[in-house]
Amino acid sequence: MITATGGAGAMDHHQRHRKDTEMMEAEAAAQQPEQNDVVKNLLTMARQFINQGKPSQALQAVVMAMRTSGGENAVFQSLHRARELYISRMQEKTAVDDLAALFAECAIAEAEPSKIESVQPNPAGPSVASDARGTSVLAETGRMQIVLDAFSDGSSFICLQCGGLVSNHRKDEHYAYWCSNM
Repeated sequence: MITATGGAGAMDHHQRHRKDTEMMEAEAAAQQPEQNDVVKNLLTMARQFINQGKPSQALQAVVMAMRTSGGENAVFQSLHRARELYISRMQEKTAVDDLAALFAECAIAEAEPSKIESVQPNPAGPSVASDARGTSVLAETGRMQIVLDAFSDGSSFICLQCGGLVSNHRKDEHYAYWCSNM
């Protein structure tokens, strides 16, 4: 008799648990469309913020959408992945920039000897070769061709004090105000 009652009590407990589980699943299913609508609205709002030039507000809306759909762990995982992608792309960009600078230096090295020999407007004056590896911002950033062109057409000169490329029209002002080594 105890087993029959115990068995009936266990069966009753199992049925209640199953009904509770079914009820929670039904509530979750009812909440799911509402949650999807909230996420959809947040992502739509994020797109609007991007179009308005408000990236910080867009990020906040996206984080709220991630938190709504997957909790704090989803936010952490997504932001961690975004960080990894950012670092990877920055390394790729740096590698591409380094390669472009290397090609530019090779082109400059190839062009320099013939340019310098063929266009020396003032042989007694300063030469571009003296600044070919100098401290000019243009030379440092791989744009030595600009220096060569400006020097060769006679419109500019290389300042022997600072290595800068200066327009002939601004020579006095350069020495008076801008030359970093005067």
